[in-house]
Amino acid sequence: MSTAPRRRAERFGRWAEGLCVAALRLRGWRILARRFNAGVGEIDIVARRGRLIAIVEVKARRGAAGDPAPGARQRRRIERAAAAFLARHPGLAGHDLRFDLMVVRPWRLPRHLADAWRPRG
Repeated sequence: MSTAPRRRAERFGRWAEGLCVAALRLRGWRILARRFNAGVGEIDIVARRGRLIAIVEVKARRGAAGDPAPGARQRRRIERAAAAFLARHPGLAGHDLRFDLMVVRPWRLPRHLADAWRPRG
């Protein structure tokens, strides 16, 4: 992929994440982190509502095609990053943890899929 399309895709992804943050805030979520990079993986959004921590993966799609769900390898990276985030924030240790997916498509509100996957083992 050349530089210009990559830059456009990056901008679209950041815009989609911002849209998801706004949607989560409107639903009562407090955003704890955005683009958290632990070196072992990246979390798009970490949100909290009450005693629930949501690790949110944002998938931005320009069209309707394609499965937005992250693959097994990406899920493992996100799970490792979530463990690193919780290790850096010990005050959140007693909270429930959930892995969510938010899908953004042009001219549509973000679709929030709560509890999109559960860690293995």
